[in-house]
Amino acid sequence: MNYPKGDGVMEKTHSHRQRWSSRLGIIMAVAGSAVGLGNFLRFPAKVAANGGGAFMIPYFISLLLLGIPLMWIEWTLGRYGGGFGHGTAPGIFHSIWQKNRFIKYFGVIGIFGPLVIFIYYTYIESWTLAYSFFALAGKYSGLSAQADMKNFLSGYQGLEQNQHFSSLGPAYIFFLITFLLNAIIIYKGIKGGIERFCKWAMPALFFCALILFVRVLTLGAPDPAKPDWNIINGLGFVWNPDWTALKSARVWLEAAGQIFFTLSVGIGVILTYASYLSKGDDIVLSGTTATSVNEFAEVILGGSVILPAAFVFFGPVDIQNIAQSGLFNLGFVTMPLVLKQMPLSSLMGFAWFFLLFLAGITSSVSLAQPAVAFLEDEFNIKRGRAVLIFGAVAFILCHPAIFFLKNGVVDELDFWGGTLCLVVFATVEVILFSWVFGMENAWSEVHHGADMEVPKIYKFIIKYITPLFLITILGAWLYQDWLKVIFMEGVPPENRIYILATRLTLLIMFIVLAVLVRHAWRRKYREEVRP
Repeated sequence: MNYPKGDGVMEKTHSHRQRWSSRLGIIMAVAGSAVGLGNFLRFPAKVAANGGGAFMIPYFISLLLLGIPLMWIEWTLGRYGGGFGHGTAPGIFHSIWQKNRFIKYFGVIGIFGPLVIFIYYTYIESWTLAYSFFALAGKYSGLSAQADMKNFLSGYQGLEQNQHFSSLGPAYIFFLITFLLNAIIIYKGIKGGIERFCKWAMPALFFCALILFVRVLTLGAPDPAKPDWNIINGLGFVWNPDWTALKSARVWLEAAGQIFFTLSVGIGVILTYASYLSKGDDIVLSGTTATSVNEFAEVILGGSVILPAAFVFFGPVDIQNIAQSGLFNLGFVTMPLVLKQMPLSSLMGFAWFFLLFLAGITSSVSLAQPAVAFLEDEFNIKRGRAVLIFGAVAFILCHPAIFFLKNGVVDELDFWGGTLCLVVFATVEVILFSWVFGMENAWSEVHHGADMEVPKIYKFIIKYITPLFLITILGAWLYQDWLKVIFMEGVPPENRIYILATRLTLLIMFIVLAVLVRHAWRRKYREEVRP
C-alpha cells in the first residue's frame, strides 16, 4: 500500500510497524487514554468550583467546537503519518509539510507534553492503588471528619508526619508497584500489552462505576432536619445553571481546559495511537465512539457519582468550599467519608479507588507511548530496549514530583505539560491540518474508509472556528497571566528555588528532545544519500 506525500511523491508504508488487532481494540485503547483521573477527580471539582450547572454550558460548547474537531484531526493526522513510518508528532508534522524544515521541532511538544504529564501522573495514580488497599484493610475506617481525612492524605503524601504515616515509605512502595505495572504493559507492545489490557480494564472500570452510580441514585436524605439535601437536588446542582456565572471568562477557560484534559487532545497521544491504524480503518466512527465513551464516563458517571453524593452529605455550600480547597479533596477526602456511611463501605471504597486506578493506568500507558514510539520509529530501536530507555529516564524524572510535592513541583509540571503545551500543540495541529494540508485534502483523508460522514458544517468549524477559539484562549492567557507566571507571582518565597529548578529541568528535557529529532533526521538523510 502506498500513501501520497504532500508533494505528490509516493512512499511505501512500513509493514514492520505494529497494528491494532481490531476496531474494538483501538476504541478501548483511545477511550482508556481519555478516561482517566480527570473524569472522576478533575471534572467534579471543576463543576463544583465553577457554579455547578453553569460550567456545563461552556463545557458542551467547547466539546462541539474544540474537542470533537481536534479528535478527528488527530486521528486523521496520526493515520496519515503512520503510513510514512512515523508514530510521533515530529515525523507526522514533517509528512504534512515536508518543505518546512522547522515544523518537526514544533512536533517535539507531542513527545515532551506526554512525558511531562507521565512523570507526575504516575505518582498520583499510585495513590489510588494505595487507597484501594486501604479501603479493604480498613486503614481509614476510624476517621469520620474532613480534617482527619485531610491529615491522613497529607501524611501519606509526605506533606507532614503524623499518627497515620511517619514517612514517605508506603507512598514510595505503591509508586514502585504502579511504575512497574506501567512498564510491563508498555513492554508487551501495542497489541499484546496496551490493547489487551484496555479490553478488560475498561469494562472493569465501568462495572465499578455503575455499581457506585446505582448506589448513589438510591441514597436518601441522611439528615431529617435537612430534607433539601437529597439526591434530586444533588443532581440539580450538576445540571441547573447559574446564568450569571457565564459572564466569567474564567468559567469558559476552565471548561475548554477540561475538554483538552479529558479527551487527551493536544497532547500527541492520539496521534501515536492512530499511527498504528491501517489506511482503510474508519477513523470517523472510531473517533466518535471513543469520544462518546469518554463523555459517558465523565458526565454521566463522573458527574453523577461524586457530586450528588457529596451534596447529600455535606450540602451545596460545603461542596463548593471542599472543591475549591484542593483538586484531590473531593476524591480522597470527601468521597471516602461518604462511602463509609453506606452498607458494605469497604467494598464501596475499594470500587471507587480501584476504578480510579484503572482509569489512571489506561491513561498513563498512553502517555508513555509517544516517547517509546519515537525511539522505535526514528532510531530503529527494538521495543524492549526502547521501553528500558524510556523507563530509566522517566523513573529518574518522577522523583521531584514525589519528594517535592509540597513545594509546588507537581502544579508547575501540570501547568507547562498539562495546560500550556496542550493549547500550543493543538493550535499548530489545526493550522497544519486545515491550512497547510488543505481543507479539501484533509476532508478526503478523514473520510477514507469511513462508514459515516462528518457533518459538512465541521469544514467551516475546523478551518475557522477551532483555530480562532484556540488562538483566543492562548492570547487571553498571554495577556492576563504570562508575566505573573514568569515572575512567579503568588509563589511562596521558600518554593521559588524548586520552581526554578523544575523549569530548568523542563527546558533541558525539551532541548534534549529537539536535539534527538535533529539527529534522527540527519541520520535518515545520510542513509538516503548513501550509495
